[in-house]
Amino acid sequence: MTVEVPVARQRRAPDPPVAPALVPRAHPRLLAVVVAAGGAGSLATEICASRLLAPFFGSSTVVWANVIGLILIYLSVGYWLGGRYADRHATAPALGRILVVAAGWMAVLPFIAHPVLRLALQGFNAVQVGIVVGSFFSTLALFSVPVTLLGMVSPFALRLAITDVRLAGSVSGRLSSLATMGAIAGTFIPALITIPAVGTQRTMLGAALLVALAAMPLLGRRWLLVPLGIAALIPVPTGPIKPLAGTVQEIETPYQYAAVVDLSDRRVLRIDEGVVDQSIYRPNTVLTGGEWDMPLVVPPLMDRPLRRVLVIGNATGTTARALAAIYPGVRIDGVELDSRLSDLGRRYFGMSDVPGLAVRTADGRVFLATTGDRYDLIVVDAYRAAYIPFYLVTREFFQLTRDHLAPGGAVALNVARVPGDNRLPQAVAGTLATDFPSTYVWPALRFNELVVAFDHHLDRDTLMARLGGLPGRIGSLRAPVQAGITRVQPAADPMTDDRAPVEWLTDRAVLDYIALGGRFDEKLLPTAP
Repeated sequence: MTVEVPVARQRRAPDPPVAPALVPRAHPRLLAVVVAAGGAGSLATEICASRLLAPFFGSSTVVWANVIGLILIYLSVGYWLGGRYADRHATAPALGRILVVAAGWMAVLPFIAHPVLRLALQGFNAVQVGIVVGSFFSTLALFSVPVTLLGMVSPFALRLAITDVRLAGSVSGRLSSLATMGAIAGTFIPALITIPAVGTQRTMLGAALLVALAAMPLLGRRWLLVPLGIAALIPVPTGPIKPLAGTVQEIETPYQYAAVVDLSDRRVLRIDEGVVDQSIYRPNTVLTGGEWDMPLVVPPLMDRPLRRVLVIGNATGTTARALAAIYPGVRIDGVELDSRLSDLGRRYFGMSDVPGLAVRTADGRVFLATTGDRYDLIVVDAYRAAYIPFYLVTREFFQLTRDHLAPGGAVALNVARVPGDNRLPQAVAGTLATDFPSTYVWPALRFNELVVAFDHHLDRDTLMARLGGLPGRIGSLRAPVQAGITRVQPAADPMTDDRAPVEWLTDRAVLDYIALGGRFDEKLLPTAP
């Protein structure tokens, strides 16, 4: 008997899942324009955010770190939301609406940010850290909406562009490249062209208009009102950036915000947050009663007569003007990175009338590294608000300055400090002392110290004797110098180009001072007639 063994029914393996065919919802070239516009808009927003904040909070590394960090957070959230939303609503009009909302928010940002920033100004004046910190993060929060929406664009466009999973890699690579190219344009065009030419407000509106126009082919005609509305805002006058009494002129330069302000007895230059005066002009005297007078005591202490001076951080020429008047016949090279400040100096601060002054537009360290000239005195007064650039207080820089001193010359630095906290001046002076035989510190003002170093040995007794040679117009400084000047020993851990925590020391000192209820009420040196 034959027994038939049933053959197991062979199961047919299931077909691999096939991605549903995606009907093209937008032309590939149109999606390329969209992602490029989104990338440009997001980075233009970041650049403009830093510019809006600079007049009130400065543009230090700390501020930039907060701006960049939060923008990256917003973009990350946008990438995540964009992918999820695209999976549920993968249509061209949905992407267009995202772009339009982002563009509209970008357009109103310059107008709604100013009231918050003015609150920050009140906080600075009252030294209320809660208001300052709160307004800082509130302003940055305003940028969360448009940047998050612009972050949604790339994953959404990718979802629309992939019609065949076999081409997913090439499509993704192409759109990512275009988004990055747009981001590059959104970085360099505002920073180098539009902000210097037309200002932050119109740069922001221009970026918003670009994003809105990129959305139009994805939407109906009725949406044309959005770009038309944004375009109508471009001619709106910008108005004052910081409406302060006595403001003569305010400008935005490629480096900072600057304002010329007339006070009761003097004209001053204020940059960025404007807590302190950066330059001062008194029409009837070259003496200021402030930190600009401190370097005037140095020439009689040197082993050589004063013939050539280099001022790094010339700004509007306050120190150069005083040196030229107190020491007639001296030749001065005033190095200033920001040519717009030099323009203000010629127009409002009498800089064109300073005899022997030659203004050089350059970074101070780069100028030293590329010139073959030597100087009897090098004055370093290059501040951006409360900060001195770190690369101007390192061993490498001080070695460079010594190489450009004539034998018997000196280097003088104006170093900011906070009352009761001398860590920054000590770090600068100690670093300077590692390369100069004699270094002294004079705590002239509550917020400023003069650090001076000589390329020759100068003991205290000789220094005291030479102070008797101060010119009559600054003779009143002799007693304060004799009472306060002290010698500095080389630092065990000098600052270098690799490690120079200048901003960390400054921020910590300022925050400690504010927390203790301090006030920015500088007591100036007596002003000579």
